[in-house]
Amino acid sequence: MILSNYTKEFTYNWKLAYPVILGMLGHTFVSLVDNIMVGKIGPAELAAVSLGNSFTFIAMSLGIGFSTAITPLVAAAHAEGSFRKTKNALKHGLFLCTLIAVIVFAGVMICKPLLANMRQPDEVVILAIPYLEIVAFSLIPLIMFQAFKQFADGMSKTKYAMWATIMANVLNVILNYLLIFGKLGFPELGVIGAGIGTLISRIAMLIFIWLLLKSKEKFKPYVTGFKFSEIKKSILKKIISLGFPSALQMFFEVAIFTAAIWLSGILGKNAQAANQIALNLSSMTFMVAMGLSVAAMIRVGNQKGLKAFGELRRIALSIFLFTVLLEIVFAAIFLLFNTELPKLYPDLSDEANLADNLEVIAIAAKLLLIAAFFQFSDGIQVVVLGALRGMQDVWIPSLITFIAYWVVGFPISYYLGLHTEWKSSGIWLGLLAGLTTSAILLYIRFNYLSKKLIR
Repeated sequence: MILSNYTKEFTYNWKLAYPVILGMLGHTFVSLVDNIMVGKIGPAELAAVSLGNSFTFIAMSLGIGFSTAITPLVAAAHAEGSFRKTKNALKHGLFLCTLIAVIVFAGVMICKPLLANMRQPDEVVILAIPYLEIVAFSLIPLIMFQAFKQFADGMSKTKYAMWATIMANVLNVILNYLLIFGKLGFPELGVIGAGIGTLISRIAMLIFIWLLLKSKEKFKPYVTGFKFSEIKKSILKKIISLGFPSALQMFFEVAIFTAAIWLSGILGKNAQAANQIALNLSSMTFMVAMGLSVAAMIRVGNQKGLKAFGELRRIALSIFLFTVLLEIVFAAIFLLFNTELPKLYPDLSDEANLADNLEVIAIAAKLLLIAAFFQFSDGIQVVVLGALRGMQDVWIPSLITFIAYWVVGFPISYYLGLHTEWKSSGIWLGLLAGLTTSAILLYIRFNYLSKKLIR
């Protein structure tokens, strides 16, 4: 293997990926801002946001996972030079994303009573319910936004979603400041204020990206002139055949992290708050890998459309290598600053909650040590998944992720977390086991398929 064959792709891979990374970090930044600002109120409020988000994250994963089917279809159609196929991918994808958004919102509302039956602290449940209701509704504009985002990504215009997300985050910070703490004459709404800020910023994000695409002469024909009478079952089936297993892949991973939130809640509000801090920080680095995953999906999708299978494998491997190098940096940061990073969240000047906050920091510091080790497996598994989606291989990866997270990972988390002295650390060791299994099996799948295409 000549290393330069892969390293020469790093610059273009990063150019394509960094806007996606900033956009994905923007989604996480909304949660980060909510967590830091709400964390200043107290550990119960932070745990409530964590519990509420655990439900919405599962629903969101289904919508976002499904929307990823749009990108490889757009990338392949665009590489072929087919306007009709490209617009059909967006039009039918948007129709399905809107439908799914309404369904997942309704699903969260139906499941809301489960909050009171999950062995969570009562004070946390009471605070979480109104927050959950508001943020669940925000899933509708968010998932509709995803349809336009995935279209723009497929056209290699990854900066559009980045700009929309940056705008939404600035708006969210301002609204949180005004509504959580009751500044400039606004009511002091606490956790509910964080939910309202998230809802308004996501609606603004959807409007922004549509107006941006519409303002570009090249893209205006794609995002206007939609007619329901032109919806075709054959195209819907094609998108569903790719989108449904992609949604399952993301669901299986998000659900295992959600299970970690619930298991932590059984251990108490401090364990749950610590879990949320560690999860929030590790999510920031995961979004970098997610951006590279989108780059892999776009570039592999293009090469598939061109039937350049040798290039497909070389480009994918270059992205895998780049991911490993970045994960080394992230792992080092978590190892070196595991005790300092959690201090960003609680208010250490709050003497009434000082003992709880110090315990939260101590638990989170241990979890970040484990997070340092699963940077590699988490990064590799999501980037390889992106390459497989670009190849339009989705069903076997869905099975792999189910086995990795729910046959391997969850039983370990459950046993070590609730039945041994490992507690919170045991829960995260299960996550490490699941992610590592997923990374190994998914790479074996990619290696097999890419070599088969070349032959």
